[in-house]
This record gives sequence, C-alpha cells and structure tokens, in this order.
Amino acid sequence: MTTSAHIDRFILDSMPPPEQWPEFIFETPELQFPQRMNATAWLLDRAVAEGDGERVAIISGELRWTYRELQQQVNRLARLLTEDLGVQPGNRVLLRGMNSPWLAAGWLAIWKAGGVAVGTMPLLRAKELKQIVHLADVSHAFCEASLAVELDLARSDCPELKHVQLYDTDEFRQRLAGKSDEFEAIDTAAEDPALVAFTSGTTGVPKGCIHAHRDILAMCEVFPRHCLKPQRDDIFIGTPPLAFTFGLGGLLCFPMHARASTVLLPRLPPDALIAAMEKYHATICITSPTGYRQMTGLVKQHDLRSLKKCVSAGEALPVPTREQWRAATGIQIHDGVGGTEVIHIYIASDPDNYRVGALGKPLPGYRAMLVDKDMNPVPTGKEGWLALKGPTGCRYLADKRQADYVRNGWNITGDTYHTDADGYYYFHARVDDIIVTSGYNVAGPEVESVLLEHPAVAECGVIGVPDADRGQVLKAFVVLKPGLTGDSHLIKELQDFVKNNAAPYKYPRVISFVDQLPRTETGKLQRFKLKEITEPK
Repeated sequence: MTTSAHIDRFILDSMPPPEQWPEFIFETPELQFPQRMNATAWLLDRAVAEGDGERVAIISGELRWTYRELQQQVNRLARLLTEDLGVQPGNRVLLRGMNSPWLAAGWLAIWKAGGVAVGTMPLLRAKELKQIVHLADVSHAFCEASLAVELDLARSDCPELKHVQLYDTDEFRQRLAGKSDEFEAIDTAAEDPALVAFTSGTTGVPKGCIHAHRDILAMCEVFPRHCLKPQRDDIFIGTPPLAFTFGLGGLLCFPMHARASTVLLPRLPPDALIAAMEKYHATICITSPTGYRQMTGLVKQHDLRSLKKCVSAGEALPVPTREQWRAATGIQIHDGVGGTEVIHIYIASDPDNYRVGALGKPLPGYRAMLVDKDMNPVPTGKEGWLALKGPTGCRYLADKRQADYVRNGWNITGDTYHTDADGYYYFHARVDDIIVTSGYNVAGPEVESVLLEHPAVAECGVIGVPDADRGQVLKAFVVLKPGLTGDSHLIKELQDFVKNNAAPYKYPRVISFVDQLPRTETGKLQRFKLKEITEPK
C-alpha cells in the first residue's frame, strides 16, 4: 500500500489482517488505476476541468446544479468541515438525510477532504445509530435538520461524536456563504478508505464494510460500462437511499461518471416515482422489484416515452414482474445482484443477453464459481455457494465475521445458485438469516433483540415469509411471559414497539403467539422449523 493520507488511522488499524483479505484482481484496462486518487476529484473536478462544468449534474424540484455549481458547493462544504468542524483525513463523518442535493454534496465533500463517509439509512433509530457511532468511532456528523431528533437521542450516549452540523437551516446556509468555493482535494492513496457501509448481520450486530477511493471508481467501471452503458444525456432517477451502496452508485456515482444528470428526491413511493419519471423526463430508473411490480398498473396513467432503461437489484426479480413491466412499458429490465461487502453489482444481464429465469453472468472484472461447504467447485446444474473475486471485496471493520465471508481469497456472498452450460447463473436462496423485504435487508436476530425488550415477551423468533407485494415480510413467533394472553391489541402493541425502537420497515407484519420455540439441545433456535410451521403442507 502506498503512503496513506490519513492522519486519523482508526479505520486503517481496524481492518482485518491481510491474510483474511480477499484477493483483488484488476484484469481489464479500465481497472488499471493510479496509486493515488481521490474519488471526488475523479468524479467531479475532472468533469469541470474537461469542459463539462455547464452540464446539469443534480436535479431536485426546481433546483438545477451544474457540475460547476456542484463543485463550488462541495468546495464550500469541504471548507466548512475542515475549517469549522476540524475534520482531518481519516476522520469518520456520519451522513444522515433523505436523498437530496445536499446529501450528495456531503458525500463528495467528505471524500474530497480525505474523510471517511459513514452513510446511515434515514429511518434508523437512536439505538441503531449508537451502534454505528460506537463501531466506527464516528467523530463528526452531517445531518438533515428534519432528522436530527434520533441523532440527538443517540448523541447523549456517544461521547466520541463531538461535532454535528445540521443542514437545510438558515445557520448552515449563512456559514456556507462565507466560505471560499475553492478547495484542493486531499491527495489520498487509491487504497485509502473512503466509506464504511453498514449492513445487518445475522447476529443482529451491524457489520461495517470498508471501501476505498479506488473501489468507488471500480464500481463505475464495471456494471455501468459493461451492462447499463449510460450516456451523457441520460437522466437517472430512483428510490434506493444514498446510504445504501446500490443507491450511492446508481443515483450519484454512476451518473457523475457518465457526466449525466441525476434526480434526487426524498420519499418516492411507487406512485410518486412514476410521476417524477414523467415530470423530469427520466431515461434510467433504478429501484427494486417491488417498485416495478407496484408501478406496473400505473403505467397507462403517465407519459414514459423518455424512459429507456430500468435497473433492478436489492432482491430477486421474479420472472412475472419482469414480464409484466416489459408488457406495460416495452422495456426489458437490467437485472443484477450485488452486495454491500463488494460495494455494487457483480452479476447482471442486459436486455440483449437475458435468459428466462437467469440472473445473468459475472461482469468483466469479476470471476465467480460455485462451491460446496469445503470450497470444492460444484458441477454445472448443481446448487452451490457463490464465490467471487474481482476489483472490490469484503474488508469488515474489526469484525471476526471476516473469516466467514472470505475464504481462500474468495468472497463467499451467502447466496446459492446453479449455472447452466452457457455460464448463466440462476439464483436459489440466501444461506443466512437475512430477510429481504421490499428491497431492505433485515436480519431476524436484530428484530428479535428489539422484541425481547418488551415486558410481555419471554422468547421470540423472526423469519421471512413469502409475500406477493414485498417479496417477503417479517413474521414473529412470540412466547409470552406467564399469565399473559396474546390478542389483536397485543399484536399491534408489539408492532408499534418495534417501529419505535428500530427502523419502521423492520417491524413484523405477522405475529403468532406460541407456547414454545423449536430449539436444539444446546439451546440454538431452529429457524428452519419455524419456516416449516409457516409453509403449507
């Protein structure tokens, strides 16, 4: 590794030992990066320097920021962070906000200042924010004013969080107006950490995935270049939060890398998304299968003639959803699978190479194989675990689960597939306890930990069950304390309790009261038996 620009070495010192790293490979010409690079300098400053400063970069309501205007705002914000808040290279800066121009500027300013951005989902509660602040030793936060309440609650138990800057306030705008619009990007090493993306683990303790400046550019040189192929006149729109690497790539980094435009709007349920697609003449839509499924019936009510391409990821895309969307719009969806650990999409198919039921093939730059539990390759047609390596990979933040995810230099993604004779990959299932509901990943144990805090709950187990609209919904099996009886009122009370103590999308939509939970002799919960109870005989 070349000399790091980080003064604060917490992330560098919290990486797993090198022998537990995946093997990084850079096999294609576009992945030959220099040893020193800053992601914002590459995505933004080069665009202005190369003559694209007057192109529109970000659209939101009536706001239009060109690349030059975005650069000026990012430079002012970088100065505010470094001059007023004391951000130094390597410091962790928590980002909390709905998708918006200022949240995008926050990401870019933190990278430009050499900081490490820690994105958080807008719906996270104080308890979850505290975990992230503690795990990443977060010292600074850049937070949307309307979302400050939960962060304030968390801050009382987080002495390491010393500086919080709210945005979308008059005070913020006044401070920013006094800053110079010039700021030279910190000369970071390509391998310097730029972000920590947190994902839920099967134990309920979030895992921080460390990604470098090089990784941000690598994700822009794989799926967009070889599958999506955006053009300079494209207008991106979609729903995934920028805190989710699916959204960070698809709604910020990919459009900037293409010198295209992106529409950033908060709160886009399917009816609002499809209306915004029409209003802003969007050409590329990025959302989950649930979004496409729910928008299909609304297509005839909108003029979508501008729409050219659609991207689906975050959960498995059912064939009926794909076919119904194509019938309604004439557009074949670009399907893909990625992961927070590997930052973005690594297997995908474009409309010209789609095969019914298949997810696609590994993208150029990645190698993949299917293995058994002993890392032996499985034959064509047989189900196996997906093993992957390429220009990006998993490096957990001070987490013993690194040894489970990376084996012999391969990232073991936790998904099972089979392949056909032509090398297409067909998804089967996840092998861990992650429940994918409406594109959100939720770990059953983290919901159980919340339910167990309720005074009526003695034991509980949470699984995912199939749902036509959301792919899966959470179902909780609850053992009550002696003398209590479960009824509809208690179900609602438990659901509200989870909503108030965790992100609302994590609440169990179905609750069953049971006398006992199936367990092994050692006391381990047998989730497969809960699923057997749920499945029709």
